[in-house]
Order: sequence, then structure tokens, then C-alpha cells
Amino acid sequence: MEGRRRLTFTQVDQQAGSLAAALADLGLAAGDRIAVDLPMGVEWTLILLAAARLGAVVVPVSPSLGYHELRYLLRHAEARVLLAAGTLGGQDTREVVDELPSELPDLRHLVVVGEEDAWYEGRVLPFRGLLERGQAGGPPSRAAEESAPLGLIYTSGTTGKPKGVVLTHRNLVYAAEHANLALRLEATDRVLAALPAFTIFGVHVAVGALIGGATLVMQGAFVPRDALQLIERERITVVHGVPTMFQLLMRDGRIGSTNLSTVRTGIVAGSPVSVDLVRRIRGWCDVQIAYGLTETGPTVSITRAEDPPERRETTVGRPIPGVEVRVVDSGALTGPDAVGELGVKGPNVMAGYHRMPAETQRSFTGDGFFRTGDRASVGPDGFVAIIGRREETIIRGGHNIFPRGLEDLLRTHPAVDDACVIGIPNDMLGQLICACVVPVEGAIVTGDDLKEFCRDQVADHKVPDLVRFFDTFPMTGTGKVNRRELAEVVELELSTT
Repeated sequence: MEGRRRLTFTQVDQQAGSLAAALADLGLAAGDRIAVDLPMGVEWTLILLAAARLGAVVVPVSPSLGYHELRYLLRHAEARVLLAAGTLGGQDTREVVDELPSELPDLRHLVVVGEEDAWYEGRVLPFRGLLERGQAGGPPSRAAEESAPLGLIYTSGTTGKPKGVVLTHRNLVYAAEHANLALRLEATDRVLAALPAFTIFGVHVAVGALIGGATLVMQGAFVPRDALQLIERERITVVHGVPTMFQLLMRDGRIGSTNLSTVRTGIVAGSPVSVDLVRRIRGWCDVQIAYGLTETGPTVSITRAEDPPERRETTVGRPIPGVEVRVVDSGALTGPDAVGELGVKGPNVMAGYHRMPAETQRSFTGDGFFRTGDRASVGPDGFVAIIGRREETIIRGGHNIFPRGLEDLLRTHPAVDDACVIGIPNDMLGQLICACVVPVEGAIVTGDDLKEFCRDQVADHKVPDLVRFFDTFPMTGTGKVNRRELAEVVELELSTT
């Protein structure tokens, strides 16, 4: 479902078959890449299913990419077809058409969605026309192997060029299947899909609903007020999101008058979630906390309704069946409850990075565990606790400071709505601890107040050196706080004072 559009599984199957036939008629074959610069919606879902039938690979593209970023991604992915709406890389699609073909020889066709009256010639085709073209022939009969790639999903590239993560049919379906089992998803469920389609979480939500036979209710762009209306009108039972999305829903003034009685569960994942936040969400939606990465399909671990209450609040649950997790430190395995880099092994783990064999090799231990880059501990009972990203660790005067613990502490202060702790370069100590805070609306609190609050509960070397207040935090396209941009803002302020 999308807006007023309603499609049954039979209709989706027929249209996906027509689209697969049309793409095959254009010359696409198994293994070819199809780039998709579209929001979550009917067309996006049809493309995913058509690619699966054809044995082709879907390359989700963020609509926020600039022209040069888009060109890099399309070239690196070796995309044969690009499906997009009216704009590409911030420019009118028809303008881009004149430039891209000469720079991207692999790109044979551009399919435009939603502009059926626009001009088309040469390599440019209307999506509706492509569907009609496919109805004349039969869908491809070839069934893709489960080990064949289905998704090529690019990471955000915060530490360099984006990396293309190759995910197979089995990776994506296995992770979604076991998340469904943890949620006890049924065909009668109605799932809200409001996450960006270019993220692994967005893909995961769609795949999970489709293989579970549930109704998929799609919101092309997340707007809290509209999402609340959808939940009430469409009687949504499952709501997934990153912590920020749930916070925005609960901040919206209409939530008190919205009927949320049909909502029973969902997943909160994508970035750390505090105990306070998960308790507030569970006041109206009994979410499960999950952990995963693009490279793991994404689900690695998830809490379950039957777990001990304390473990449901303070951990990311236990690994899904068939997945092994270990704390890995420089290739050596450490004991239970020790903190180190988390390694993951199982049928959900990626095939590798596209056209990056050296990077792929570096990402795995000698015995096949994928290095997540996350610092974690694994308890004797199998529950996983995430401490934070390795690159986010602050080293102050020789002490390792993990931002997650300080952030969770700051969020318990009654005047703090959200917190993000970052490291700021310093000649004497190496780094200073800077607490970036979004205060509760109308609250009066000072930096000294928050430092004193922390001093009462943590060691002196963990007390923030700096406190900076923000109305909102800058966010990445995947709904996470943009720590790099926050650090740049603070560093610029310090350099001018």
C-alpha cells in the first residue's frame, strides 16, 4: 500500500513479472546491476522483486547524493540501468541525461518514474511504458541461486569512499526470516515502512513483510505527523525505526490524540537506544532492540518478548539462530564479558565488498569472522551489549572513553532530550570530551549543571570537558547523528574564541 494505491500479492507478482520481462528485453541478464534512485514505494518494491526473478542486482541510491557522488556510485557499481524520479543528484533528470551517458559507458538505459508526460528518446524510458512492454511477453523462467547477489548496498562512507556491500538472496532472506520469528510476525500484520529505501534497514523491512505475507504500508519520506495518521487510519501493527524516528513520533503534539491501540511490536535499531527511550517507546509499542550492519544483512542479534526485562533494556539481545558472535581483539579471542571488537559469522554475512578484494580480506579474521568495528561484550548467557564504534572511542590523557555510556547517562537528566558525546583534538590531553546536548523544550540547564551531574556518577577522567547546546543535531541520510559535522561545528567555535 502506498497512499491510495492498493495492490494484492497476486497483482504485485504479475507486475513484477512484467517488469522482469521488460528488463530482460532491454538486454539485462543475471548479475547485471540496476540502480534505483527512488523512495520506498510501489515502484521500488516491484523493481526489487523483478530483479530477484531476473537474477539481477539492485543498487539502492540515496536521493540526497550530489551529482559527482551519484556519478561515482554508478561508475563503481557498473550499473546498466538507472530508475529515478524527476531529479537526479540535485539536478533535473533531463539535464543529467545529457551528461551521464558519455561518462558512464556501462549505463545503457534511464527509466523515469512519475513523469509520464515528459519527453523520452534514446536511452530514456517511462516506467509505465516499460511495464506495458513487459506484459506482452512472459516473465523470465530462471530462478536465481540463493548464493547469487541480490543487493549492492553502499555504506555511508564516513571514513572514506563508500563501499559497495554485496548481499545475496540468502543473506537478505535469512536475516529477515529470523527477525520475523523474533517479532512473531503473521500474515495479518500491517507493517509501516517509513525508512529510507537506500538503507539496509529499509530494505530489511520490505523483505521481511513480503516473505512474511504481511501488508506493507509504505511512506515515501518519514514525516512524524503523517506517520501517526497512517498508523491510526491503516491500523498498523508493526512499527520499525531508528531511535530518532521514535523520538520524533513521541515529540509530535498529535500523539496523545492518535489511536495507537493496534500497534503491538517493531524493531528499534540503527544506532544506540537508551534504557529511558526504550521504556518510553514500550509504553505504546513493545519494540525489540536489534543490532546489525549493512554487511550482515542486517540482523545479527535481537531481543525477544520472553527475555529477562533487564536484558531486553540493556542489550541488543542474542544472535539469531545460525549466527555466531565473538569478541575479537587483533585476531585473538577473549573471554566472556570482555570488551573488544565484535566478530560475526553466519549465513547473513555479506559475500564481500564490490571490486574491493583487499578491503574484503581485511574485514575478516583468519577463521572467517567479519570484523564489525563495534566494541562489545558477550555475556555467558549469550546476550550482546554494544559499547560503541571503535572509531568513536575518545582517548583523553591515555584513558579510553566510550561515548555510549556518557550519552546514556546524560539522557537520564530531566533537562536533556538527547545527547551525543564526541572527541575534540587537544595538544595536552590528545582529545577533550565534548557533550553535545539537545535540551528539553523550555528547560533551563547549564553546562556546569551537566558536568556536576556527571561528576556525581562517573570517574573524574570521564566528566565532559566541554558542553555545547543544540536545537537539533545534524543527521546523516540513514537517520544517525552526524558526529563528524558536530565535531566540525565545535572545533570552528573553539578556533574563533
